[in-house]
Amino acid sequence: MIEKRAAQRYRVFKGGTITFENNGIACTVRNMSANGAAIDLDAAVTLPQSFTLAIARDNVVRNCRTVWRSDRRIGLAFVQ
Repeated sequence: MIEKRAAQRYRVFKGGTITFENNGIACTVRNMSANGAAIDLDAAVTLPQSFTLAIARDNVVRNCRTVWRSDRRIGLAFVQ
């Protein structure tokens, strides 16, 4: 498989929150880089085009967009 990512992702296991339109959905961040992340959701959820990912433990807040989706795992790109 050819790696297309601009920055290497690192495995993590951190709690996060996706927020959009005054809604908050818990997620688990599974891997992360400077440019994006992969998250797991507890249930299938319809997400808008863009939203915010917050990881309170690390004081991280990033604007995101969905790049790919497989069941409950979602690949995110951080929007600058």
